[in-house]
Amino acid sequence: MRRFLVTMLFVPLAAAAQAPEPLFNLVTLNAQAEREVPNDLLSATLAAEAEGTDPAQLSAEINRTMQSALAVAKAYGAVRARSGNYQTFPVYDKNRIARWRVRQEMRLESTDFAAATELIGKLQASLAVASMALSVSPESRRQAENALIPEALAAFEQRARLVRDGMKAKGHRLRDLQISGGGSAYPVPFAAAARSISASAPAPAVEAGTARILITVSGTIQLQ
Repeated sequence: MRRFLVTMLFVPLAAAAQAPEPLFNLVTLNAQAEREVPNDLLSATLAAEAEGTDPAQLSAEINRTMQSALAVAKAYGAVRARSGNYQTFPVYDKNRIARWRVRQEMRLESTDFAAATELIGKLQASLAVASMALSVSPESRRQAENALIPEALAAFEQRARLVRDGMKAKGHRLRDLQISGGGSAYPVPFAAAARSISASAPAPAVEAGTARILITVSGTIQLQ
C-alpha cells in the first residue's frame, strides 16, 4: 500500500516538471547592419558561333576556335578560364531545316581586372562577348558579413532595450534569434556585348562600383 501511494504522488510531480513554460509578453523584432563593398570579381561569358549546312564541319570549326582561345587564356594565370555550354540547333526556313548553328561558350573569372579586360580584348578577335558582370567575391563577402554580424547584434539589443523601456518592463530575455545575409549587386552595362567580332577590338573599360552587403538579425524577446 505504501509503494502504491508513493507512485501516485510521483506522477503529478513529473508531469508538472515537464509542463511547458507559459508564453506571454513576447515581442518579435529585427535589426540590420549594412555597408557598401567594392566589387572585386569580374565574370564574363564569350562565345564562338558558326552557321552552315554541315553540322560536323561547323563543330570542327568551333572546336578549333575554342581550343585556340583557351590557349591564349592560359597565358593569363590570374584569370580562370573554362569552356561552357555547347549547342547545336537547326535554323528553319519555311518549316524546313535550311542550315545549322553551332555555339560554344567560354567563361572567365578574375579579381585582376586589368588582366581580365586585356584578355577579353584579345579574345574578341575570334569570340563575341555575350555578357560581363562585376560582383563581390565569396571571400570578400564572407569577410564583410563577419564584420557586420556584431553590428547587427548590437543594433538588435539596442532595439530590444528600447522596447523594454517603452513597455516599462523590468527586464527582457531572448527567446530565439536568426541571422541572415543578403544585399544586392549591380550588373555592369557593357555596350560591346553586341559588337561584331573584330581583330582590333579594344579591351573593355571597367568601373568596378560597389555592392550592398546586408546582415539581418531577427528574434523574439520576452518582457519580464
